[in-house]
Amino acid sequence: MSTPLVDALVARFGADAVKVAQPRGEVTLEVSPTAWLETASALRDDFGFDTFIDLCGVDYLGYGNDEWDSTEASWHGFGRGAEGYGPGRFNWGEEPSHQAASTAGIAPDQRPTRRFAVVMQLLSIQHNQRLTLRCFAPDDGLPVVPSVTGIWRGADWFEREAFDLYGVIFEGHPDLRRILTDYGFVGHPFRKDFPLIGNVEVRYDPERKRVVYEPVTSVTPRVGVARAIRDDSRFPTASEESGHRLLDREDRR
Repeated sequence: MSTPLVDALVARFGADAVKVAQPRGEVTLEVSPTAWLETASALRDDFGFDTFIDLCGVDYLGYGNDEWDSTEASWHGFGRGAEGYGPGRFNWGEEPSHQAASTAGIAPDQRPTRRFAVVMQLLSIQHNQRLTLRCFAPDDGLPVVPSVTGIWRGADWFEREAFDLYGVIFEGHPDLRRILTDYGFVGHPFRKDFPLIGNVEVRYDPERKRVVYEPVTSVTPRVGVARAIRDDSRFPTASEESGHRLLDREDRR
């Protein structure tokens, strides 16, 4: 899809960096951490993206893995639950996994070559255009991306949130510390390998007369829905049910 914005971005940053999502024509510009600040400055000064909208972290662990080996609907619904340790099913220290259709067993989620990313949403009021800017951290063990607070001061708390929830270090941030979790919190709760039950539980100890933190013992890993997004099953399900009702009528006759 060719638009004046896409053509200008391709001419400046190269065709490999520009991605257009169809059918809505959403434009994403993906750059390396070394070009993160230079690109952000160019988008603000040369392309008119003067308004910072949002910044967040993304964890691509398990991206593209389904929790079910089959997503086909039937008239009687799904016959069994998913196997594996998907979100909500694993304890602290365990690795998320999924059900493998080929072996009907459990396989660990694939580790992506680039796991952690930082995504920004920018707006050009002058040109009435929106743009997504994305950068993958080069090291999954210690994801580091330059801070854009020197370009958009409004990114301050957004970067603190991404640090708190995903563990992304924003180099050059003036005050990088947790913003949502409690003091002394261990881990980063939006990472895909962080258990939904957490790592500690809090209770009031009547003998000590204070709140104490202990390893999780009273919470069982559980999940309400699978993480795979399926097609709407109402229509094939209704078709199957209608067929079975017709067969039942014929049998009663």
